[in-house]
Amino acid sequence: MEVRDRILIVEDDKSIRNFLKAILEANEYDVILAATGTEAYSLITSRCPDLVILDLGLPDMDGMTILQKVREWTGMPVVVVSARSHERDKVEALDQGADDYITKPFGTSELLARVRTAIRHSRTAGPAEGGRSGIFRAGGLTVDYDKHRAYVDGKDANLTQNEFKLVALLAKYAGKVMTYDFLIREIWGPNMENNNRILRVNMANIRRKVEENPAQPRYIFTEIGVGYRMVEPD
Repeated sequence: MEVRDRILIVEDDKSIRNFLKAILEANEYDVILAATGTEAYSLITSRCPDLVILDLGLPDMDGMTILQKVREWTGMPVVVVSARSHERDKVEALDQGADDYITKPFGTSELLARVRTAIRHSRTAGPAEGGRSGIFRAGGLTVDYDKHRAYVDGKDANLTQNEFKLVALLAKYAGKVMTYDFLIREIWGPNMENNNRILRVNMANIRRKVEENPAQPRYIFTEIGVGYRMVEPD
């Protein structure tokens, strides 16, 4: 089973939201939805999507606020889709860290091309794997750095982008304890230091996907109060 990229659509207009959802699901993406900025930020921190499609005109806050908050701790790709067509709006969004800006109305092919490009660029630019290539194997766990995939007993673990980055980083230092602060800083940047919530959420998701019994892990161990350690390779 091939892993699907997960995309969060942040759009308060239900008809547009459902239209975007139908397009993306028809092109093999997993889709989650948010109608408000508050809901969107909660999903971003808990579900760690591979890409966010962000409308700026949200009912509870301006989408630019969401963009600013996201850029404080992650390089997660964000494509703005907005009816605001003024050049200053585009420039501001791009300056705040948007990966792309699409003005409504837009063509389906254009949207899909921008999404593919943003995801591709985020993966080729990501430093979390330390530029490593090749294969890591430990028991039934295989980490393929080149394909950005992890497999358990030959089956794709369906890790998200950030989940894979965590596994790849732990595999790079297999046998050594990686502190919470180190992992957070490497994956999400220095502004997230000492905020373990998002790390715990990601690690719980990883264990559900790679461990036969998450309560008795074979691959990724918790060093209580310190961090995590990957089992040494075969």
